[in-house]
Amino acid sequence: MRAVQLVAPKTFEWVEVEQPKPADGECLIRIDQVSVCGSDIYLEWAPDLGEEHYPLTPGSPNHECAGVVVESRAPSIKEGQRVIVIPRKTAGLAEYTVQSPDRIISLPDWGGLDEWVMCQHSGTVLYSAKHWGNPMGKRIAVLGQGGIGLSFTMIAEKQGALQVIGLDLEDYRLRKSLELGATHTINPKRENLEEALQEITKGEGVDFFVDASADPNGLDTCVKMVKRMGTVIGFSLITPETAPISHRVWMGKQVKVIPTVVAAGPTPVQEIREIVALRDRGWIDPGKLKTHNSTWSEVSKAYQMYADHADGVIKVAMAVDAKTAGKAVRKVASVEDAKPVAAARTTRR
Repeated sequence: MRAVQLVAPKTFEWVEVEQPKPADGECLIRIDQVSVCGSDIYLEWAPDLGEEHYPLTPGSPNHECAGVVVESRAPSIKEGQRVIVIPRKTAGLAEYTVQSPDRIISLPDWGGLDEWVMCQHSGTVLYSAKHWGNPMGKRIAVLGQGGIGLSFTMIAEKQGALQVIGLDLEDYRLRKSLELGATHTINPKRENLEEALQEITKGEGVDFFVDASADPNGLDTCVKMVKRMGTVIGFSLITPETAPISHRVWMGKQVKVIPTVVAAGPTPVQEIREIVALRDRGWIDPGKLKTHNSTWSEVSKAYQMYADHADGVIKVAMAVDAKTAGKAVRKVASVEDAKPVAAARTTRR
């Protein structure tokens, strides 16, 4: 089968990989749609990880994918079922993947997979949003209005938060924030953040501040801006791995900071299943996050557009079109067995 492999910073190549075979209790899934996540960009695609880390495992970096079960050896999953799949052994930029039912989320028959795949993104947010409990009557600010931040905005509005304040440096994202339920928006490039929050909240301050910025300074900003004895919910994974925090401010205000990483939790797909069910009944529609459709053969262009915040991009869905993709440059024995080794070239930005 065909797969995409990152061989240097921002550099993809096509490879031929042995198609995986399902064992008892597993399913073979044909991947039809994938989506780019911000963490794919700033944790793996863009930074120079060091020559010894390349090439990455074929199919990386990508973990948002949807497709169809073509072979099932698991009684609970039927062949022909449309699914979101959460890769464990393999990543999303490959024609096929093998997974067990605990990593598979069944989808309804209606709607396009290019929109259903967005539920993976928003499901990870639902896990984090549960940490603010009942937001009725509360003020929630969300730092960053990309796909993740907008998902927080949608959920907070649907749950009845008194005010939902979206913050971002890109005006087009702030316009999308208002479309998806924000009551107010702030662009810190043009406005004094502290003064704007005081005006919007009439001096009451923000009860919950979410860091969805992927900025190393984002957590510190939230600690400084949340009200005394307020709560900060951390979502972002950052590069580098350490972030500054104003310790005396944090201690003096007695701010609660809650880190949330759904993949590290005991039930990493539960909230994705819940978001799928909520979309099926019309309560929320993560499909509205999709701004662009592309194809797998344009993977480099899609990742670059996402990284550059170009053309009003929020989320990109890519149809897997292996037959028209680039020529494979080499064969890799197995996606599961492939190990990152030094690339046979000088890495470049």
